[in-house]
Amino acid sequence: MAENGEGRRFPTGPLPVSVMIHRLTRPAFRKRSPAGALLMADWAAIVGPALSAVTQPLRITAGTLTLACAGPVAMELQHLAPELISRINAHLGRVAVERLRFVQQAVAGGTPPRPRPRPVVLPGDVEARLAAMPEGELRDALAKLALGVYRKR
Repeated sequence: MAENGEGRRFPTGPLPVSVMIHRLTRPAFRKRSPAGALLMADWAAIVGPALSAVTQPLRITAGTLTLACAGPVAMELQHLAPELISRINAHLGRVAVERLRFVQQAVAGGTPPRPRPRPVVLPGDVEARLAAMPEGELRDALAKLALGVYRKR
């Protein structure tokens, strides 16, 4: 069973998967390296939820990882750079990142929108006492105070 140059065992037989993998993955890896794709997919697990909320990996080129970050986070990341680089390389299983480059850019996920506060319903006796008071600043202040107290329940 001699193999020819294309990796076929028989001239009319199927190709081994090892021969086809390079042809199939070349277009995908031309845009993003396997290490870059793994880094993008596992970013939150690598750096943790706090940093992943304000950073996003953009690309790895020649040992430099470019990170998008929001505002003053870049300065904090510079101080954390050695730890981040070691975490990233440990996750990838090889030394793929040697330096970090920061680009100030809004992160896609960003901070989640704040949930809308629930409407506050005052107990009947509080509402009745407020209604019995004359109109004015004191009544308005007490109504705000009641809303603040009963909102936290």
